Amino acid sequence: MTGFDVTGTSAPWVVFVPKGTPEIHQQLSALEAKGGRVHRFDAVDLMTEQGIHRAFAESLAFPGYYGRNWDALVDCLDDLCGAVTGGVGVAGVVCGADPLLEAEHFPLFVSVLCQGADRANSAVDLDGFPVDRPAVAEHFVFEFDAFDRERIERGVRQPDLVVSSGDGFVVVGLDPDEWHRRAAQAT
Repeated sequence: MTGFDVTGTSAPWVVFVPKGTPEIHQQLSALEAKGGRVHRFDAVDLMTEQGIHRAFAESLAFPGYYGRNWDALVDCLDDLCGAVTGGVGVAGVVCGADPLLEAEHFPLFVSVLCQGADRANSAVDLDGFPVDRPAVAEHFVFEFDAFDRERIERGVRQPDLVVSSGDGFVVVGLDPDEWHRRAAQAT
């Protein structure tokens, strides 16, 4: 199995795997060995938008002024402090992710995670100017008790994401063509 590296600053940003996948656990251990941090979330706590905001704010030490909305989540994921990332990187692992496939907000949640990770993994800002910090590896892993590749692919497929899969995994990143088109429309 290959197709993702949660220790580096390259897409894909979100990885879906069966619980206990040896490769993902090796990569998470490698991230921690380099000084990065792994934060675990229980899918039960993420079944509502409010639950997502609460769990992420607590686990990832968001500032007190965190707006608890999707845009604020992207901004905070882009600006995680060194205590949360070890100055190296961070992986958020969602355990028992199966029920999230039924949540109405799930595709948007995955898109928001991709947006935040895409920005954090870049050494330039949205305007293309260098940021005052190095790129930080940021990825999210969803572990499933009953992994169903086709169902996961259907559950996350949307215009702004690129979804691909291999033997025992599904990976997601932002579609650069869609994001460039959106940026051009905004100007």
